[in-house]
Amino acid sequence: MSWKDNLPSVRGKLLFDEPLAPFTWFRVGGPAEVLFLPADPDDLRDFLKALPAEVPVRALGVGSNVIIRDGGVEGVVIRCAGRGFGTVTVEGDLVRAGPAALDSQVARAAAKAGLAGLEFLVGVPGTIGGALTMNAGCYGRETKDVLVSAWGYDRSGERCDWSNADFGFTYRHSVVPENGMFWVEATFRGQPDDAAAVQARMDEITARRETTQPIREKTGGSTFKNPPGHSSWTLVDEAGWRGKPFGGAMFSPLHSNFMINTGDATAADLEGLGEAVRADVLAKTGIQLDWEIKRIGRPLPHKE
Repeated sequence: MSWKDNLPSVRGKLLFDEPLAPFTWFRVGGPAEVLFLPADPDDLRDFLKALPAEVPVRALGVGSNVIIRDGGVEGVVIRCAGRGFGTVTVEGDLVRAGPAALDSQVARAAAKAGLAGLEFLVGVPGTIGGALTMNAGCYGRETKDVLVSAWGYDRSGERCDWSNADFGFTYRHSVVPENGMFWVEATFRGQPDDAAAVQARMDEITARRETTQPIREKTGGSTFKNPPGHSSWTLVDEAGWRGKPFGGAMFSPLHSNFMINTGDATAADLEGLGEAVRADVLAKTGIQLDWEIKRIGRPLPHKE
């Protein structure tokens, strides 16, 4: 009997061999062996407690910063979405948000309440769950600058409370264990300000993104982290990869640190393009580009 034949009962949904491409911005990739859509945090906790420890589990948010490989993902993929995980509330100078809340939604809630400091989140594609784990940021601000605390469940379903200091935040990184935490709520602090002034700063960020980034393409945000003292987009551009096709993928002519699916790319096209660029930049400059986009799952076997 397979582990899939003896899964815990849930109030949400369990979907088998479910295609994951529609859940990602790149629109590529294979299926999850099992996709779990919990109804609420209690449903998530009970499932984790009952699931055998040997079954691989990973979280998937809005899929804005991930390549799902063409062979799909082993084990259980958990996608926390909907009202049970996406609420945003404001009390005084604190903003509380579920892991499925869009970063931009949190920025707008803070602005409406006249709280400054969270404007940068309007320019971050993705959800709060991902922002916590990777210290997401843009335009000089990062999650670590505004986070107070967060809590969630670990792989065994036990509640864990994290302060800002517990995250060990560095550039696009935290010490949160890979696939080891499933967030339920994060608390951020803003500073009182005129709501119109906060909104104006957010409008400026939005306008900047629309003119400099391919936000209406099948993309995944920044592909590479910026090496110390360098901009990744400049390195990619100077290596000659801006707008150069690689299968169904390319680095955007608008922003050369954004990969795009030009229409019929596979995950192998996108990851292959990224690796080709990394190798070329290293050979030409001696500078190592590190992926910012996550690549998860199994590649398809090579055909003989």
